Amino acid sequence: MEPNALFWELVTDLQTRDPRVVEGTIMGGRCARVGEEFLALVDFKDSGLVVKLPRDRVHELIESGLGRPFAPAGRVFREWVSIPEPDAELWRKLLEEGIAFVG
Repeated sequence: MEPNALFWELVTDLQTRDPRVVEGTIMGGRCARVGEEFLALVDFKDSGLVVKLPRDRVHELIESGLGRPFAPAGRVFREWVSIPEPDAELWRKLLEEGIAFVG
């Protein structure tokens, strides 16, 4: 499935279970938020899923090879990780972890 379509399908499903999950904007594009807090975005410069998680989890995902650092304009965001390959099960799990972290 195309990354954008997968992301918004997952977000829509999460919204039915958690009304705090809403659509917002970040860096000029659409994103998912938990209330006022940023949660995730998709395909920012071909990044796949970009989700906010605890630093240790971000590091773990990068070390495992599943994730990449998220560094728009060259500055690494230490609580954000890019998961370039679309994977519905993994992306859902990480979005749920993100909700628990930012919510």
